[in-house]
Amino acid sequence: MSDFKWGILGAGKIAHAFSSDLKNLPNHQVGAVGSRTLENAQQFAAAFNCENAYGSYEELVNDSSIDAIYVATPHPMHKDNVILALNAGKPVLCEKPFAVNASEAKEMIDAARKNNVALMEAMWARFLPHYAKIRDIIASRVLGEITTIHADHGQSLASKGIARLVEPDLAGGALLDLGIYPISLAHMILGQPSEILATATLTQAGVDAQTSMVFTYQNGSQAILTTTMLAKTPCTAVIAGLNGYLQIDQTFYNPTSMRLVLNDGSIQEFARDYHGHGLREQALEFERVVRNNQSESPILTWKDTLEIMQCMDDVRALINLKYPFEN
Repeated sequence: MSDFKWGILGAGKIAHAFSSDLKNLPNHQVGAVGSRTLENAQQFAAAFNCENAYGSYEELVNDSSIDAIYVATPHPMHKDNVILALNAGKPVLCEKPFAVNASEAKEMIDAARKNNVALMEAMWARFLPHYAKIRDIIASRVLGEITTIHADHGQSLASKGIARLVEPDLAGGALLDLGIYPISLAHMILGQPSEILATATLTQAGVDAQTSMVFTYQNGSQAILTTTMLAKTPCTAVIAGLNGYLQIDQTFYNPTSMRLVLNDGSIQEFARDYHGHGLREQALEFERVVRNNQSESPILTWKDTLEIMQCMDDVRALINLKYPFEN
């Protein structure tokens, strides 16, 4: 099979992490990179033995040698960057959060549909082996009806001056950058909530420093989800059912260990057995989607992405968090 060549749009930290993890795949390579400056693109290209470096995103998306574009810019730029690539006929894997709000996400999906091009959110945790095992366990009904999910994601980041986390103009705050992980896990298990409660502590700049949420579902199940950028938290998750619970260790959205604990006293351990960062499984799935002329992945559909974005819109409405550039 021919190599799958990626065009990397944006040359920041996550672009480096993604490109580094691709080295663990024999048939994936970085074929081109585009940045806002040619100098940044050339430095990135040198680091990853990349053939083409461009000082504009327009040049990158029009490179005929590229099979897909990975959008690695800050999330307020995702909509324009993704639509630029889709209009050029390029399949797009877009970093999480997919967009700033559900309205933007819908525009991006509409552009993919109009151009008949594949599009997928790079919520990398969804594609990891232990998440596949979680789905298998839930589907087996060994836990019985799922009643409760607890998941937290906290990092000590607020004091580090990271612009994308603290600036309202960059859609900063804990929710979109960190909270999407517990929200996405809950959605994978229980779907769209019927009711959301949320409370937050806002920074002086007006973005959420930490947010706590309770999602209630039509069948009475609940997900208790927390996110903070003020402090490092355990970053663990528990999925509980009538017959027992699944305990996912730190860090729950990374390749990690977990255990199935049933009411009969039995415990089944699932050890962490993984090499690398964990960003390459999404690349493999997106290659499969593209080579099979599909538009989306069944592991994370457009509907899933839209519903998750809508959840975050609903939470932001409850905590009075609106970004300056939103209508």
